[in-house]
Amino acid sequence: MNQITASIGRWQGAGLMATTLLGTGVFILPQMTIEVAGSGALLAWIILTVAILPVAVVFGLLASRFPHAAGPAYFIEKAFGITAGRTIGLIFLLVIPIGAPAAILMTFQFMDALVAITGWGQLAAEIAIVAVLLLLNYRGIQVSAKLQFGLTLAIVAVVTVLFGSSGANLGQLTSLTEVAKPEAASVMLAMGIGFWSFLGIEAMTHLANNFRDPKKDMLPAMMLGTVLVGIIYLVCTLLLLMVPAEAGGLAMVHAFNQLLSGFGVQVIGVLGIASGLATVNIYCASAARLLWSFSQQGILPKYFEKLNAHGVPLRALVTILVTMVMVIVLTFITEQKLEDLIAWSNGVFVIIYLLTMLSAAKLLSKAYLPLVVAGCVFCIGVGYALAENMWYSCILVLSVAPFIYWQKNHLTRKALISD
Repeated sequence: MNQITASIGRWQGAGLMATTLLGTGVFILPQMTIEVAGSGALLAWIILTVAILPVAVVFGLLASRFPHAAGPAYFIEKAFGITAGRTIGLIFLLVIPIGAPAAILMTFQFMDALVAITGWGQLAAEIAIVAVLLLLNYRGIQVSAKLQFGLTLAIVAVVTVLFGSSGANLGQLTSLTEVAKPEAASVMLAMGIGFWSFLGIEAMTHLANNFRDPKKDMLPAMMLGTVLVGIIYLVCTLLLLMVPAEAGGLAMVHAFNQLLSGFGVQVIGVLGIASGLATVNIYCASAARLLWSFSQQGILPKYFEKLNAHGVPLRALVTILVTMVMVIVLTFITEQKLEDLIAWSNGVFVIIYLLTMLSAAKLLSKAYLPLVVAGCVFCIGVGYALAENMWYSCILVLSVAPFIYWQKNHLTRKALISD
């Protein structure tokens, strides 16, 4: 079997997109943005949501017109050649073993709310999560799509109930009127924090061939998911401003307990853990499909080319997961800071996003050029904000690009000799 099964519809795709973006931050990031910007956090989320829409549209258009398991690597290769495209593909593969464990570590903030696990017990639990990811992906992404669509509905329902219950607390919105003009610096800092919430747009493009009709459903699914996520973060931020919590702990748990008389730890904890797993799940599935695609093209060993009975690149998936376990163990032993892992990962995604925007300028109609320019400005701004944390991505590019260039020339010479 060498074909990936197409089984995702528009609404399942929207659910995948939403839970991928909500991820580990849905009940954490609003609190963090309020801590740095106060009522200005609302403005930060509005600007961030509007600014990310052109990026999401461009990714959706490219994925619907050029569906391919390699995702951005395929778009960039079509626009700028083999070396550029395959370099981007490989740096994406190399960032997943770092970014995914970081997301797992973030998820454990919700685990701590339910039951405190530290030391070797936490390490064992993190490795157990990787085993769960293998089970979720073994029968194909359609199983995860259905589960994650249900998870999206559950998160929307909880946020809606909480916001509705806060109606009697509108008088507590004094914090919104105390600062008529939020400071630009604090709003920008809040936007920088909130940017984590929208990482994952590119991961969906790797799953384009898993859609039954990517030309029809890919763009709507990505846009529905992105807009829904922006609204959820905005509502959560507004909710926390209306129901302020004491310093320390998860503010969303406090809001739930305050408005619905308890069970906040259980409900928010379970949803937070599930949402974090959903994010890691999509990245693992995307990376496995990219690894499978590169194996088919001869870029990487043929060992990863085989699919199981459910159309899943199982060997590629297991390799990704085993590498993740190694990084998790190494991170535990060296006590590497979570913030460093996240920042390094984001630097790689800035490069992937920017080059995808530039490839869209060549592959899409000129009518979409304003969207492409807006997307480029957004990426450059984020890269500037990351500053020295971009070094990891630069090292990856400078290491991988020469290898890809040599490999391309080597294969070309070999083909000429055989002819």
